Amino acid sequence: MLGYTLRQLEYFVAVGETGSIAAASEKVNVSSPSISAAITHLEGVFGLPLFVRQHAQGLSLTSGGRRMLEQARTVLREADALMDLSGDISGLIRGPLAVGCLLTFAQVVLPPVRRSFQDAFPEVRVEQHELNQADIFSFLRRAEIDVALTYDLDLPADLSFEPLIELPPYAIVSEDHVLADRKTVAVEDLLGLPMVLLDLPFSAEYFLSFFARIGAKPVIAERTRDMAVMRGLVANGFGYSLANVRLLSDVSPDGKPLKFIPLEGDARPMRLGLLMAEGAGSASVVRAFVEHCKARVTPDHLPGVKI
Repeated sequence: MLGYTLRQLEYFVAVGETGSIAAASEKVNVSSPSISAAITHLEGVFGLPLFVRQHAQGLSLTSGGRRMLEQARTVLREADALMDLSGDISGLIRGPLAVGCLLTFAQVVLPPVRRSFQDAFPEVRVEQHELNQADIFSFLRRAEIDVALTYDLDLPADLSFEPLIELPPYAIVSEDHVLADRKTVAVEDLLGLPMVLLDLPFSAEYFLSFFARIGAKPVIAERTRDMAVMRGLVANGFGYSLANVRLLSDVSPDGKPLKFIPLEGDARPMRLGLLMAEGAGSASVVRAFVEHCKARVTPDHLPGVKI
């Protein structure tokens, strides 16, 4: 008979990944004393220390703890697979689902999609992660997420992409910008004007490619990794920006109006879709999420976004 539970292994993995009991407590939404007790219990059952306690730096895995952490992850993945198999046999959709989402549109797309999915499948436990594109690739390869809502930006061959919708690029300007009255703008119209670059991995390269295509470079006045900060800088006159997501509300976080002007020419649109590891779609809970997104993320029904 086992002397430990899957829940205790989950707490151990959370501490191993975060490096502190307090951070693990927030991650799994359990009190710190409960997690501390679980770690102490596991160390007693396994007969070896899993962590080195360092008051200033938190907890560090011992060499044995690192090996146990990898095995604990495997055990938890197999337990999830067993739950998924039971769903296949019984016809029920249940169990855990880890969903990633690109930072640039996570705030407007993921919450309503997740809400409607969990209403439809109440026995599924969804865990969400807001990530940049590079981290999405890493999380999928390490099986830390099952599926991700993202763009088709430099997708590696070992991951599978299911397109959902195309989003054209826009120039974003303040209401008193020199281009504010234009119906459309070309990349050439932006040359020499200060730019606020959304500086995320792969996203930045995509926007800069518009200029490289005509042998030019933008005047980058500001860089930010936060979509809301970008909108605020643009609305307050620090430059124009480029984006593919247009929210229902054309105002910055501080309430100032923004103008979204379609970018003309051959700048390719982004394709928003679902990215998975090869074979991930065979799991019933992942299949259910994919089909749900196909029905919910459409030009006529994309939560929080104007097309």
